[in-house]
Amino acid sequence: MTKGLRRWLLRLPLLALMFGLLAGIALPLLEAAEPADERPPASGPAVYVIPVKQTIESGLQSFLERAFQEAEEAEAERIILVINTFGGRVDSAAEIGDLIRNSSVPTVAFVESNAISAGAYIALNADQIVMLPNSSIGDAAVVDGATGELVDNPKITSLWTNKMKAAAEANGRDPAIAVKMVDPSATLTIEELDLTVGPGNILTLTSEEALAVGYAEHLASSVEETLEWLGLEERMVVEMELTTAENLARWLTSPLIRTLLLIVGMAGVAIEVIVPGFGAPGIIGIASFGLYFFAHYIAGFAGLESFVLFVVGIALLVLELFIPSFGILGFLGIGSLIAGVVTAAYDTGNAFYSLLIAFGVATVLVIIFAVIFKKKGIWNKFILRDSLSTEEGYIPAVSREDLLDMEGVTLTPLRPSGTVQIGEERIDVVTSGQFIANNKPIKVIKVEGTRVIVREIV
Repeated sequence: MTKGLRRWLLRLPLLALMFGLLAGIALPLLEAAEPADERPPASGPAVYVIPVKQTIESGLQSFLERAFQEAEEAEAERIILVINTFGGRVDSAAEIGDLIRNSSVPTVAFVESNAISAGAYIALNADQIVMLPNSSIGDAAVVDGATGELVDNPKITSLWTNKMKAAAEANGRDPAIAVKMVDPSATLTIEELDLTVGPGNILTLTSEEALAVGYAEHLASSVEETLEWLGLEERMVVEMELTTAENLARWLTSPLIRTLLLIVGMAGVAIEVIVPGFGAPGIIGIASFGLYFFAHYIAGFAGLESFVLFVVGIALLVLELFIPSFGILGFLGIGSLIAGVVTAAYDTGNAFYSLLIAFGVATVLVIIFAVIFKKKGIWNKFILRDSLSTEEGYIPAVSREDLLDMEGVTLTPLRPSGTVQIGEERIDVVTSGQFIANNKPIKVIKVEGTRVIVREIV
């Protein structure tokens, strides 16, 4: 067993301990993230107040799914969504819309300030809409999250327009108004407001305008006033909030932080494998991957299978360093690692894109680190770097071309090597295979560097 392999085998328990520590940290957090199974007993059906006051993305969707499930299990009388958002991801909004429509508990959207873009779609799926005076709803055109420009894709625009239209129709609202909130090419005349909105404009309604055209049922200055209007002021109010773990998971699953975690994770593990002996890069790398999977688990996207795929991938890549497999273990390891990271994410396409970015940046970091610590790299275990130079104390051998054709006498039998006397020197020589006895005359017939070949003089 080589010294390098023994060192790595000794390091395997450390890696196992690191994974164990991560699990020890994560499990209590996971348990803390679980919602309480019991609520204080109520004197009657409860009203659940759920905030929608952030960018609409996968983390919010996961929170709302938990909140709606708890409200349904508690047989709540009503859910009030307190909406104040400028929108977010269309796909998350679509899932949230389905959640509202399919809920067994009637839902009221209380627009606290803004129900813009995807927020408008969520409000339109509620059974009733109550708005704070001077609040607004609309401006639901599909925009590119990176540039802020309108998405010029007829297929996407048509799909989102139909969703907005269907949400309005499901609750008896004028679908043409919903269409104009999305499609800038449409023309809309609203007789109740004596208003015409032409091409190139997106419709946004104030609370007073929304009330006039049936896009709001009531105006109220607070949730309490909304409860009074609904006749539910005597009900127990359960205010749902994001847990600490859910807030952390929401931040960690954002595209930027998710990519940074992958970069640090890849670079840390790779540096520890290629330049072993530091310890810190490996611990930081595995901790980053642990946070990645923890966040996606809390958000409801990752299961145990994703984490298992990732661990198997890391193990196969380590084995590839020591077991000749012609790259098979390496390819399987990379495939398993990618599958673990991608299946843990809400959007596999975005996760794969983040993975590619992280791989490129991590590769650059590993190369820089390897150059700085090139004398400590694992490749040094397989490369002979000692130089047999005079400076290192070695004396180079001298060719004996000067002995060619000289004659002497054997001091020992040549079988076929031995010692001869040539002039005043004792020389180690060989024959071409013949035996020459002691004290016989010889002649040097060939010199190859330090190898002197002789024959007997007959």
